[in-house]
Amino acid sequence: MLPISHRGQLMPPSPIRKLVPFAEAAKRKGIKVYHLNIGQPDIETPHHVLDAVRHSDFKVLEYSHSAGNESYRRKLVEYYKSVGININYTDIIITTGGSEAILFGFMSCLDAGDEVIIPEPFYANYNGFAVAADVKVIPVTSTIESGFALPPISAIEEKITPRTKAIVICNPNNPTGYLYSREELETLKAVIKKHNLYLFADEAYREFCYSGEHFSAMKLEGVDDHIVLMDTISKRYSACGARIGAFVTKNKKLLDTAMKFAQARLSPPSFGQIAGEAALDLPADYFDATKAEYTSRRDTLVERLNAMPGVFCPNPGGAFYAMAKLPIEDSDHFCQWLLESFSYNNQTLMLAPATGFYGTEGLGKQEVRLAYVLNVEALNKAMDCLDKALKQYNEVILRPKSVMNP
Repeated sequence: MLPISHRGQLMPPSPIRKLVPFAEAAKRKGIKVYHLNIGQPDIETPHHVLDAVRHSDFKVLEYSHSAGNESYRRKLVEYYKSVGININYTDIIITTGGSEAILFGFMSCLDAGDEVIIPEPFYANYNGFAVAADVKVIPVTSTIESGFALPPISAIEEKITPRTKAIVICNPNNPTGYLYSREELETLKAVIKKHNLYLFADEAYREFCYSGEHFSAMKLEGVDDHIVLMDTISKRYSACGARIGAFVTKNKKLLDTAMKFAQARLSPPSFGQIAGEAALDLPADYFDATKAEYTSRRDTLVERLNAMPGVFCPNPGGAFYAMAKLPIEDSDHFCQWLLESFSYNNQTLMLAPATGFYGTEGLGKQEVRLAYVLNVEALNKAMDCLDKALKQYNEVILRPKSVMNP
């Protein structure tokens, strides 16, 4: 049998997508599945954006510049200026989604065996990018009891070793929805200055903040060479399939290094860049309705969850995710059971087990991530299912186990 690479064997499966076969099997049985497992919004992609792609008029679908179309990068400068980030278009490399921006950062800033510190729970694909780059993720734990606030500076510094090269922050956070404050970013600034580290700032959900103002890492003063912004249009404009992101830094040496990786993959997607550039022409109030819709969904979800016996869900300050602690023992088993063995009114729901968002073994077994990407009516039906499921799971699975193991 031909061997598989060690890297391939280490590559983790997606905790968000690994239950897809069970969801597909449930659908084949005629069961409706409410997908709260993945950040795929049901908000319509703006027609203006789709029309720009439909009405593209060129005879040859050419490569773009490896850094992306200059016209798009220049317009992005104006967008960033509107949110208080002052950069030049030469500080930007357009990437194939935010994913490639993260990978460019890991590959450009870290050597094999180096370490990157990330508050957990964290976006699960950071693990995959770390495996691809042959670097090690070092988690520092935030807790549901604190609402997943940034861990104390002492806890972060305890994790720093000679191999530590960077810290990653996702703000607002995926999977917790936590919105990091300016004070917390200033705390991280002190750490990266003291220990000469990079700060990777994943700001994919910048527009969706509900309990405060977003403070970008790019606004931190005196640390320009340390900061790498990793961005994407996927969630901002409900354009996940466009696969367009951005790698942004004022560190010219780092940008030149990342450009070599950009050149190796030739260019970012042309149609995606057309969509991204068109999105920048949307009116300034475009996000008002979308933000209001997500706020309504968040409030519905959090209220319904916290009304269920034994459930606790902190109120997320941004993005469109919530982490909830459930009265269960094994979130992986429970989420699979929902799809394999449960239905209510011929409906069930798909959740993401929180174990896949932690780097520390054993954490997240009582937690799940829920993406409030469905409308309020669908969310309420999904919560009806969850409420019934928890009661049934306790009667069918947990109570018999406690009797057998007094």
